[in-house]
Amino acid sequence: MPLRGFTPLLLWILPVWRVLTPVNAHPPLSRCHLMQNTAVCNDRRLSSVPADLSQNIEELQLHQNHITTLTDDSLRRYPALRTLSLACNELTTIQSAAFRDSHVLTSLNFANNSLSVGFHESGAALNELRTLQSLDLSENKLDEEMVGVLLGNLTSVERLNLSGNVIQRLDEDIFRRLHRLTELDLQRNFLFEIDNAFHGNHKLQRLNLAFNSLPCLTDFHLTQLQVLNASNNLIDWFISRQDVNETFQLETLDLSHNNLLFFPFLPTRSHLQNLYLSDNRLSFYEHLDNSTNPNITTTVEFYNLKNYAANVTAQLWQEDLHGDVSSLLILDLRGNHVTYFPQGFIQKMPLLSRLKMSVNCLEKLNFTSERFSGSLYELDVSRNELNHVQASDDDLRTLGNLTYFNLSQNNLSFLPTRLFPSLLNLRSVDLSYNDIDVCVEEPVNNFSRCVDWKHVRNLKQLYLKSCNIKNIPNSAFSGMSLTHLELSENPGLNVEQSLQTLWTTLQHLGLGNTKIQNFDFSEFQSLKSLNISSNSLSQFPTSLRQIGLKSLDLRDNVLSTIPADQAGALATTLTTVYLTGNSFNCCQTEWFRTFEKQETLNIADKSDIKCVDFFRRTHFVERFDPSLCFVQTEPLFWYIVLFVPVCVSFVGISVILLLTVKPKVLENSIKKKCLKPTPY
Repeated sequence: MPLRGFTPLLLWILPVWRVLTPVNAHPPLSRCHLMQNTAVCNDRRLSSVPADLSQNIEELQLHQNHITTLTDDSLRRYPALRTLSLACNELTTIQSAAFRDSHVLTSLNFANNSLSVGFHESGAALNELRTLQSLDLSENKLDEEMVGVLLGNLTSVERLNLSGNVIQRLDEDIFRRLHRLTELDLQRNFLFEIDNAFHGNHKLQRLNLAFNSLPCLTDFHLTQLQVLNASNNLIDWFISRQDVNETFQLETLDLSHNNLLFFPFLPTRSHLQNLYLSDNRLSFYEHLDNSTNPNITTTVEFYNLKNYAANVTAQLWQEDLHGDVSSLLILDLRGNHVTYFPQGFIQKMPLLSRLKMSVNCLEKLNFTSERFSGSLYELDVSRNELNHVQASDDDLRTLGNLTYFNLSQNNLSFLPTRLFPSLLNLRSVDLSYNDIDVCVEEPVNNFSRCVDWKHVRNLKQLYLKSCNIKNIPNSAFSGMSLTHLELSENPGLNVEQSLQTLWTTLQHLGLGNTKIQNFDFSEFQSLKSLNISSNSLSQFPTSLRQIGLKSLDLRDNVLSTIPADQAGALATTLTTVYLTGNSFNCCQTEWFRTFEKQETLNIADKSDIKCVDFFRRTHFVERFDPSLCFVQTEPLFWYIVLFVPVCVSFVGISVILLLTVKPKVLENSIKKKCLKPTPY
């Protein structure tokens, strides 16, 4: 009986108790995800290493927590640990005995912490490790002194990441004990000097020095190095030691985004395959003649090259200064000042497969004198000053492997008649922004202002943007199986009949700014990408709903709306659509809501699409409130209906009042206008 009296009270207290009971009074949820011998404890707001995990774990991930100190007993419970990651914490100190029981630890990741604070004690802890192979100390605000302390006697380390720190100078002792080092990342520091820093690292194969402030790299003699990335520095000279008899193992050299004025002095013997020199100021100077201008010299002298060689006087440009490029597969010279190739320069690269020469100053391309090898697969000479291309039938037969050929944005108005038909493996050609037409009849001369594409049977991608083409013959692409055709920026182009032979193969079609209006796309059943921007289209092409487009560009037309049924059909297939620059009606934007609801559809310029309301005010479609349309349009009719009778009534009352007050006004007015004196 007494318990019955407490029952109502308990029922009232129970909900309140549930609300007021703190979360930590409940059994704790698991803070880590365990997978076999790996514990993943990332982003768990931990302030210390968990002590309740299995003793057999071999990998422990603690990314994005709040751990500030790795204490002496943090890892004592996990003697089998091989990999530990504490990236993106608040780590300042590793206590000296933290790794005393970690006898098999091979990988440590301390990226994005603050180990610069307690680097002395942390260095003592790291020196206990004898099996460590991979160490990541990136983004810890470390300078060269701190790095020297932290590395100490880590003789077992093979992979070291020091990127994103504040290192300015490397001396010869900093990596001296790292005899097994094979990979070293020093990018995004403030390096301006390297003083024999890698002299003792005979196993170093990959070195990243990108995004620093190095002024030059002279006396390069790391014969065992395979990959060197020195891009995005201030390098104006790259000089390898010329007196080394050993073959350099270098395969990839990246010197892009520097200040090179001259082609690098490469090793005399090497296995170099990839050479990246884009975005420098590089040019060739063999054509300079000091007999015509005595102030210009074609020689350069180098003094005291690290005391390893005598002074060097070099003639610019002799072939031997280029070094060994016989193994080169890729040469990237984009964004330089190259006006021509020195005699025999290309011929020294018998294996060259990709030559990228865009954004230079080439005035002519002579396949006969350059003697490109049969290995050439890609040739990009776009955005130069080419006005002449020369090639014999034998030269073109040699280039049977050429697949991608980019000649866009030059000054070409004539081309060899047999240039493209002779390249049997050609798959992609870009002639955009040249004055080259499509032939109506087959050319009879060796050079022509047009190209007969019917004989380029294997071509798949053809780009003829802004070539001043007005008309394309109906048979221009007969027998071809093009998948990509770009004809944009050719205003007034008549093309519909000539595309009938490509109905089944064409996947991308560019017709932007061609002034098309009533184009029927219904037969292009393979079309996936269509550009019809800048065509002053006022009506949405109804034929587009019948094909399964993935990408559609409708920018810069005069569309006021997209019919709801067509928008619904497009939304199910489209993945990307461009719509800015149209005069959409703010009160007819159901199509936008349809597109917006489709999760698989990306409206690329969604936030910039504008519309116009009834009062010609401009709004962003994404933020426009459709309910405003009812306020603006429906009451307007009734305002007019009510306003007209009021105006008529006001005028009538005014006339009556006027005649009442001045009854002779009307009579005098009639006499003045109608009663005139009779002339005699």
